[in-house]
Amino acid sequence: MVELSKKISKLVGKTNAHYSLIKEGDRVLVGFSGGKDSLTLLHSLNHLKRVAPFNFEFKAVTVTYGMGEQIEFLANHCKEHGIEHEIVDTQIFDLAGEKIRKNSSFCSFFSRMRRGYLYTAALEQGYNKLALGHHLDDAMESFFMNFFYNGTMRSMPPIYKAENGLEVIRPLIFCRERQLRAFADTNEIRVIGDEACPGLRFDIKMPHARQSTKELLAKLEEENPRIFVSMKSAFSNMQPSTFFNKDFLDRIED
Repeated sequence: MVELSKKISKLVGKTNAHYSLIKEGDRVLVGFSGGKDSLTLLHSLNHLKRVAPFNFEFKAVTVTYGMGEQIEFLANHCKEHGIEHEIVDTQIFDLAGEKIRKNSSFCSFFSRMRRGYLYTAALEQGYNKLALGHHLDDAMESFFMNFFYNGTMRSMPPIYKAENGLEVIRPLIFCRERQLRAFADTNEIRVIGDEACPGLRFDIKMPHARQSTKELLAKLEEENPRIFVSMKSAFSNMQPSTFFNKDFLDRIED
């Protein structure tokens, strides 16, 4: 049996309770890439299923890109721990060769396509929620990337409803990336890393915005070790009337 730290299980439990991510009778599909994040998510939900005072079910789904990936070990891992698992084979890689221009960004394309297959699997099989393994570092990086490069203030909410009616949940959103890495290392679980990124097989530029943002946040955290604590608090303490959007400004009625 894997060892899930009390810190992670406590964070997931508190996040679930606060935002009502998973409730009685929910059927949750889990995006399972085989990386440290989705592995931690899988075992966090397995733990929650054992201790929660309500009943729910979940299933792991791995979407392949059609690159000849060797992922049988993921199926074996799920079987070993009594977790239902399905592999959805696709031809996303071949499609990317037709759709992605030379020297263009590719991360959003692969993410969007993979998410589409997860949505389809969930809807066709009667699941009402899709769980993703995003963590606090992802949320902060997303915020600053949008802030610096896209001129918008947005991040990753713990829960939201997609246009197709599915609720997308992020049970690990208050966990740090280093905690998830430690989970995989401590339990000596084989994980899929960046070497499986399909973009590495294309003659396209590697994304620099996320790496630059990650390095910036690491530097800021060295200077202020509590910066992630402060930013997490800020995400729940927004004051829209102090910004430039006229719809939120405090107005004096004539």
